[in-house]
Amino acid sequence: MPLDQYPVRASIAVSDIDVAVAFYEGKLGLPVVETGPSARIAGGSRIYGSGGGPALNVYQSTTAGTTEATLATWYVDDLDRVVGELTEAGVEFARYEQFEHDARGITARAGGGRIAWFRDPDGNTFAVEADA
Repeated sequence: MPLDQYPVRASIAVSDIDVAVAFYEGKLGLPVVETGPSARIAGGSRIYGSGGGPALNVYQSTTAGTTEATLATWYVDDLDRVVGELTEAGVEFARYEQFEHDARGITARAGGGRIAWFRDPDGNTFAVEADA
């Protein structure tokens, strides 16, 4: 059976679940859908909701922060508002030399629209983007 018949979630490895909880719940404001173990760590994982359903599996692992690729992207209607709210919550937006960013860290997206990247405490990269 094709995979397009099933929901998909991003899985994010973190080095310290307590630090991750402060970021994902405190700064990003994501609601906890479920908690559970991660390997041998009781309470070492969280499933966070976004967009009306489960969206991110965050779990403690020794592989945390080992990729520079964007792991998940939120598609938003008002990028300026969302970036402003995240900045007020203490989220810092990344800047890359190959792109021209505005003062808030927003840059033009390939193919049109705009995008801004940020990282969690382990260096995992996320994006928020909009078509306008």
